Amino acid sequence: MSVYPSLKDPAYLEELFLRFPRGTGPLMAFHDALLRNDDSPLSIAEREIIAALVSGVNACSFCYGAHKAMAMAFGLPEETIIALVDDIDTAPIDEKLKPLLHYVHKLTLTPSKMVQSDADAVFAAGWPEEALHDAVLVCALYNFMNRVLDGSGIKPKPVFDKPDAASLKTRRESSYTGWARKAGIIS
Repeated sequence: MSVYPSLKDPAYLEELFLRFPRGTGPLMAFHDALLRNDDSPLSIAEREIIAALVSGVNACSFCYGAHKAMAMAFGLPEETIIALVDDIDTAPIDEKLKPLLHYVHKLTLTPSKMVQSDADAVFAAGWPEEALHDAVLVCALYNFMNRVLDGSGIKPKPVFDKPDAASLKTRRESSYTGWARKAGIIS
């Protein structure tokens, strides 16, 4: 249930952004620039994995469900995403990705304890600085979004539980700004 009496129950992200629209347009544009831009050394799927991992670590059910579905839309099996939140080391994912995921995991839980060797492990795995920077930005964005959603009492939509093929296709083909326009949040 939303913490805001002016929002209906259940309130979803659309209602929150419609009620409090300030900054939503630039926020959605930042989502697109970060998560949908082709200039990143990280694939869209890898960036969505980071969003899902950060949200899972934070136990933000809305963002975890949404970005687990988004990562699934880009080809990652649901079981892999669940396994990553439980234990990165044993999850069935490319070994090259694990140091990057450890980095964002640590950055999420204990940001003041980041050390150069954390970054060095990412570089040793073959990632360029741009990949680490993009991972840090996705991590920061989803720590922010997790706080916004949980602080507002926004819960996930039931469709996040078991998205069907059509829903996954729509997610794969849509932008964040496009979603906000379709929902009437921005023009």
